[in-house]
Amino acid sequence: MYVIRLADGTLRVPQSLTSPDGRLIGNAYVEVRPGDPDYEQWLPESVTEEEAEVRRRRWEEENDDLEREFLAFKARQEDA
Repeated sequence: MYVIRLADGTLRVPQSLTSPDGRLIGNAYVEVRPGDPDYEQWLPESVTEEEAEVRRRRWEEENDDLEREFLAFKARQEDA
């Protein structure tokens, strides 16, 4: 998940909610607006919605080798 910078400058920052024992309950985005205390912290790593889409599309197109490696690993685990 990326920190998404909207056209009006608002940042959508990913946030995970976990249970007390560390299990993931869910992922969401929280909006951080210019002037909010954490805004300057997140701004340098933010990308536009268009940049995030390009990265997502590139990942989908270029992950074939990684996906094959993962599926082979998964098959070995199931056979063990």
